[in-house]
Amino acid sequence: MNSKQLFKKAISIIPGGVNSPVRAFGAVGGTPVCMEKGKGSRLWSVEGREYLDFCGSWGPMILGHAPEKIIQAIERTAKKGTSFGTNTAIEVEYAQTILDCIPSAEKIRVVNSGTEATMTAIRLARGISNKNKIVKFAGNYHGHSDGLLVEAGSGLLTEGKVSSAGVSTSFATETIVCPYNDIKSFSKIMATEGKNIGGVVVEPIAGNMGLIKPKDDFLEKLRELCSRHKAILIFDEVITGFRLAATTFGTICGVTPDLTCLGKIIGGGLPVGAIVGKREFMEKLSPTGDVYQAGTLSGNPLVLAAGLATIQELVGNPPYDKIKRLSSRLKDGVTAFSKKHNLEISVSQKGGMFTIFFRKSAPINLDEARECDTNKFAIYFNGMLKEGIYLPPSQFETNFISASHNEEDIDIFLESLFRVCHKIVNY
Repeated sequence: MNSKQLFKKAISIIPGGVNSPVRAFGAVGGTPVCMEKGKGSRLWSVEGREYLDFCGSWGPMILGHAPEKIIQAIERTAKKGTSFGTNTAIEVEYAQTILDCIPSAEKIRVVNSGTEATMTAIRLARGISNKNKIVKFAGNYHGHSDGLLVEAGSGLLTEGKVSSAGVSTSFATETIVCPYNDIKSFSKIMATEGKNIGGVVVEPIAGNMGLIKPKDDFLEKLRELCSRHKAILIFDEVITGFRLAATTFGTICGVTPDLTCLGKIIGGGLPVGAIVGKREFMEKLSPTGDVYQAGTLSGNPLVLAAGLATIQELVGNPPYDKIKRLSSRLKDGVTAFSKKHNLEISVSQKGGMFTIFFRKSAPINLDEARECDTNKFAIYFNGMLKEGIYLPPSQFETNFISASHNEEDIDIFLESLFRVCHKIVNY
């Protein structure tokens, strides 16, 4: 069956035909492409068409698709058994390897997804502080747990929704939303509600309303005010953890949160999440503490084998300089083209992450991100898809460059973008 036939069948048995909403192409139109395999920087559809991939499974594939060392690690482990529900030697090695990469982290709890990591971190923050209210930032996405779906980014933003049905009003009233990059608003919130705020969760680099970087002193001020009001500061680094270096962005920028959530890269392409933090805080998790968390498949050996092999490769053979060089070249090319033709297109880029915004300048918060021309983005997306370039099907997502991309791939991307965007000039 081809992609259209498979999607038609999927719609009859899976809600919307997808297992994650943004895959449905609702914001860009057309039929989702059904992929069959991937290798390096390429994907192949069930029709056999080759695509140059800048989605990277939404972030985990920093080494590219099906890297040999990761596949070998999974195969070796699978031959011994896929799950035991017991302690394993690999979880100890995996935990120590991650902690060695993050100087401020003393203990780790491994879970099964980024959503589970942030949900657990929020519960832990409340348990530590004995305060119930949480502050999040508009446009930041922290998974789909109830209290964090207010003014969230990612799929909700793509669908133009501010929350989800089924989220009780009691959860919503315990979540205070602040504009991203707006330290004045955050200061006012802490001044009036600080005694009730148990935790503050933030993407240190926002990646779910497109890539939006923090202002110079934004994270430092968050740290200062959280410490002053005894609120637990949580960095959601599901996207940024191990993305710019073999550590967290908190480590790179010198701002130490109380808890950090990880995911994506640390699973090597398999489902994973983790929380790391200070010993005194992490010990509050059961069984040593009274904040309950559990998971049948937490610490699954297949996941940890893939994740461990990925981290070891990132530490032993770091690809970050190469990835940054390629990404910077892509940004420079798009920027020069936009200026030459006076297009309302801007680029935000950090390391191997980038977003092309259909807006004159890159946004700094959710309100500005919403000003993007999503109709032009849809034309761009579908044009690039016809050119054989696979991108996240939403204006409000981040694109990724992996260690398997090369200079030729950047040339192909830019040449395709130039052809497609010439059609948008007279839109």
